[in-house]
Amino acid sequence: MSLLERDKKHLWHPLTQHKSHPDTIVIKRAEGAVLYNEEEHALVDGIASWYTCMYGHSNPFIVHRVVEQLQKLDHVVFTGFTHEPAILLSEALISILPSNQEKIFFSDNGSTSVDVALKMAFQYHHNLGQKRNVVIAFDEGFHGDTFGAMSVSGLSVYNGSFEDFFLEVKRIPVPREDNLELVKSMLKNILQENDVAAFVYEPLVLGAAGMVMYEAEHLNELLKITQAHHVINIADEVMTGFGKTGTNFASEQVEIQADIICLSKSLTAGVAPMGLTTCSDRIYQAFYDDDMKKGFFHGHTYSANPLSCTAALAGIELLQSEQIVEARDRIHALHRSFTRQIQDHPRVKSTRTKGVIFAMELDLNLDRYGEVRDRLFHFFMEKGVFLRPLGNIIYILPPFVISDSQLRKIYSVIEEVLGIV
Repeated sequence: MSLLERDKKHLWHPLTQHKSHPDTIVIKRAEGAVLYNEEEHALVDGIASWYTCMYGHSNPFIVHRVVEQLQKLDHVVFTGFTHEPAILLSEALISILPSNQEKIFFSDNGSTSVDVALKMAFQYHHNLGQKRNVVIAFDEGFHGDTFGAMSVSGLSVYNGSFEDFFLEVKRIPVPREDNLELVKSMLKNILQENDVAAFVYEPLVLGAAGMVMYEAEHLNELLKITQAHHVINIADEVMTGFGKTGTNFASEQVEIQADIICLSKSLTAGVAPMGLTTCSDRIYQAFYDDDMKKGFFHGHTYSANPLSCTAALAGIELLQSEQIVEARDRIHALHRSFTRQIQDHPRVKSTRTKGVIFAMELDLNLDRYGEVRDRLFHFFMEKGVFLRPLGNIIYILPPFVISDSQLRKIYSVIEEVLGIV
């Protein structure tokens, strides 16, 4: 029995309707920016496997560090114990995070990092004797699949079956030049009419919405308003964090600093699952009390796993290396050149780039997971390129280690698509 047949027997894959999509692709190994299937057919990974493996698959520098750590300490409970990888990681992260961030709380993934942030915000107000039970979020935002993260996500294609069970969330549009005053007015009205605990947002780029991009100055205008109302500002940097937008964190480009930041995905360079929720000392001090009930009673079995911490440490070292900094600039320049090349094509409705992110909107009305979108996906795969279109949005978010020739191969295949759609 083949691996594919054995897969079908027991496995239930994410974001998959198995009746219409019964087949999966067996990946045997990966190296750098390339995935290899069972037949050793190479696929250029144009999205860094959902924005995780930014330093390349099986990066030897990271693998070596993790193997060394595995021989010393694999795991230990993080309640009542600590260990050097967690301490070193905290020091390394605080040194590159926005200057107001002081404390780090570990969890398992991006969704849980958002749930932790929401619980922190609600309990922060509770510990101060206030009842605030409303969250503000963007219409098109996506923050994960656990219940708190789902509640603040606006993409009903993922969440429609569960909406009766959600937290109370008020939504506003993504701010742009032509709607900024309207969005500010909506925000002020929500704040006046509700007891708002937090505003959760993806800074500068809304990933699952189709790499929707907006300006830091517009976000800053909203954060000034929420900050004035003592709302906890939560920056979801699960996708944008670790160099993808041109700075280590998208929040660095915004004047008003977030109170809480959520991190995951490329945090551990794709090697192991881990989520982090960081916060300012002001948030932490609301929990620091003689009263045990004011403590933050949330925990994950694999919090601060030493192997994950070690992978994250190695990733941060690479992130700040001259090689990766130059690669980020190189990829951005190539994206801009490709944008100029295809932006006037009749099938191209719009293009946008930020850092190593490129997105192109086709002048077609496609369902997010519809038949035409599926044909695009399979066309890319047949050409040796792994991309996952979001409806009529084709985007690239490659590993920093991708070569010019590999990136140009992705561009070439996208140009072929423009000739056949």
